[in-house]
Amino acid sequence: MGRLSYRVLFRCLQPLMDLPRFVKRFVSLWVDACILFTSWVLAYYLRYDSFDVLNDEPMVLSFLAVVLVTLLVFSLLGLYRAVVRYIGLRAMLAMGGGAVISGFLLKFVSDSNAVLYSVSVIVNYIFFAFAGIAGSRVLLRELVTATSRSAQHRVLIYGAGASGRQLLLALANSIEFRAVAFVDDDPSLQGVIIRDTKVHSPECIEHVIKTYGISRILLAVPSASRGIRSQLIERLEPLGLPVLTIPGMTDLVDGKMKIDELQDVKVEDLLGRDAVTPVPSLMTANITGKVVMVTGAGGSIGSELCRQIILQSPLKLVLFETSEFALYEIDKELSIEIANRRLDVQLLPCMGSVVDQQRVQQLMESYQVQTVYHAAAYKHVPLVEFNVIEGLRNNLFGTWHTAEAAIAAGVDTFVLISTDKAVRPTNVMGTTKRLAELALQALAQRQKKTRFCMVRFGNVLGSSGSVVPLFRKQIKKGGPITLTHEDITRYFMTIPEAAQLVIQAGAMGEGGDVFVLDMGAPVKIYDLARKMVHLTGLEIKNKNNPQGDIEIKVTGLRPGEKLYEELLIGEDEKPTRHPRIKAANEVYLNWPEMQALLSELSEASISYDLEKIRALMLSAPTGFNPTDGICDLWWRAHQTI
Repeated sequence: MGRLSYRVLFRCLQPLMDLPRFVKRFVSLWVDACILFTSWVLAYYLRYDSFDVLNDEPMVLSFLAVVLVTLLVFSLLGLYRAVVRYIGLRAMLAMGGGAVISGFLLKFVSDSNAVLYSVSVIVNYIFFAFAGIAGSRVLLRELVTATSRSAQHRVLIYGAGASGRQLLLALANSIEFRAVAFVDDDPSLQGVIIRDTKVHSPECIEHVIKTYGISRILLAVPSASRGIRSQLIERLEPLGLPVLTIPGMTDLVDGKMKIDELQDVKVEDLLGRDAVTPVPSLMTANITGKVVMVTGAGGSIGSELCRQIILQSPLKLVLFETSEFALYEIDKELSIEIANRRLDVQLLPCMGSVVDQQRVQQLMESYQVQTVYHAAAYKHVPLVEFNVIEGLRNNLFGTWHTAEAAIAAGVDTFVLISTDKAVRPTNVMGTTKRLAELALQALAQRQKKTRFCMVRFGNVLGSSGSVVPLFRKQIKKGGPITLTHEDITRYFMTIPEAAQLVIQAGAMGEGGDVFVLDMGAPVKIYDLARKMVHLTGLEIKNKNNPQGDIEIKVTGLRPGEKLYEELLIGEDEKPTRHPRIKAANEVYLNWPEMQALLSELSEASISYDLEKIRALMLSAPTGFNPTDGICDLWWRAHQTI
């Protein structure tokens, strides 16, 4: 049926579809009454080749009573509560049961009126009644479904398993998508027809797309590993069609999302690396039954740490954050989650700065904090380049002061969230984080009561300032995508996986340990941007394709930015109890040396001596190798005066 026919059909049915519900039920009763009466007449004619039954007035009146009772039976069985477009097996059983009861009633009234009916009349009547009532509803359902097809995207479902079949059913009444074909890798499913939809081989996918005029591909493999999903996406990317996925199996099982809530392809699926199941004993060691504190609790990593921590049943969780709004948001979110899951966790939202040692120590002592996850930091490379002293105070002195507070308050374990940018840093941010590592290593040598350890990893997907949400935003606006260099590469990890690994690494620390997370293979950012464009059904605009949709614009490296990031300073790394966590053996300073360096840096920061700060950073064992001069905005302005 053509699009014009569907439009005409839609206009004809629209008045009926817009009727109030009670009017629709009244119409259904009249239609069913007519079908029952017609079925009786046809059943009689089929057996006796005559319409003489209509001349038998007592029998006609008796049958009208049968019709009324039958309609009452249908109503009691719930037939008139069923929505036609969602009609299913239960409604069919109601119609079948009602038709059989009506047949017995017909037999009863015919005997009462001394009318001898052949058994075939009763059987035929039951058959015609069921076929007419059920058939009318199925026909109406198909007509209602057909009316919206002209406005739908014709889509291909990749995956004809249980999830794919559920998605097909869910889309049956969608006004946006119409599934017209399946593709599946399983040879046993290829050629099978599921609700009028054929399953094809992946080798035929380009032919299927052209034949059916497909404009979207829906990926229905929620239980597949991330590696397999990555391979599928690699295969689908060159087709130039938008690829959408159904929610993951965890979200479906938990009831957080429905199968027809389609999403853009997640970037973690592009990376192709499966998360490792956490080791329960490592997840609970520093948390369960303890008082835990997270600094920077409202940040990307800090907030995810809090989400993971409450699931391990701490006694109390201290949320320490300098941003009022960020603290409000994470406190509200966690309070709702604790209530929904009925967790016995006390939340303590506390405002303050990690630079304020007295405030931090007071909180630690008041609540008898046992474990600290120090996530508070300034992490954006260009911003710290432009604000050197603030970066130094927050990242280095904030870590030092929080660590000293932890020692004074008798905290058992202190875990620093570090970064791959601390390895042979070319920028101030990375250098301040490496100095923070050195400070904790020296404190670990000075005393043994508080165990200090550091966890170093790369970029996390979806964090504030991450390229992924930025690219998505730029693609939605029509471009261009801004990229600092075509060859720039980065390590990536999902925020939940990073938080889980941080917690587990902290449980293995003995004192002064530097743990490095296995980030998988580095990702070329240009390739990531290109895939994101292609998977939205768009094309890259460049010299070879001037008619493309999205341009990738190279803007040049920003101050302090590196082309490649590293995770290890040396080559010496040791395995741990977790396959994704390695222990690094790196150079460190003793406490007197570190104390002297901290003292000099403190004096230089108080006097705003940027040149001395730069010299001290270069002389410290951080591997600092700046690619730019001093970029601090205040210092540059001061130089021009």
